[in-house]
Amino acid sequence: MKVFLLLTLFILAPAWVLVSVGQQAPPQKTKGQSPKHRTRRIGEVHEGIASYYAEKFRGRKTHTDEIYSPEKLTAACNILPLKTWIKVTNLRNKRTITLWINDRMNPKNKRLIDVSARAAKELGFYARGLTRVKVEVVERPVKKP
Repeated sequence: MKVFLLLTLFILAPAWVLVSVGQQAPPQKTKGQSPKHRTRRIGEVHEGIASYYAEKFRGRKTHTDEIYSPEKLTAACNILPLKTWIKVTNLRNKRTITLWINDRMNPKNKRLIDVSARAAKELGFYARGLTRVKVEVVERPVKKP
């Protein structure tokens, strides 16, 4: 009886492992993956805290080699790829704006997004400094003729 159980264990166990491994979907790597190597997924949504750029960054180069201007509608984000268009919604007052990600934040910064001063004013949190936002990846906006 023991021999039968041992034979069954040694014959069926490896076959079961092979079958179960073959049926698993390949793991999708998202955590820890570099944002510049990720693909944009239209409709991808994130929620978190937004802040805005300090005045000291005016005139400095961004990661896309643009010069930062507080009057432009731009943002910095560490989890979405550069050159991604996003719709940002202030969850306090429901104001929405479309921005262009052209920079990265300090890697130690735990906030979701850093927006330009103009964007912070249009979203209604410039005086507060921080707010909770929803960020959604969108198609590039069509310019009006």
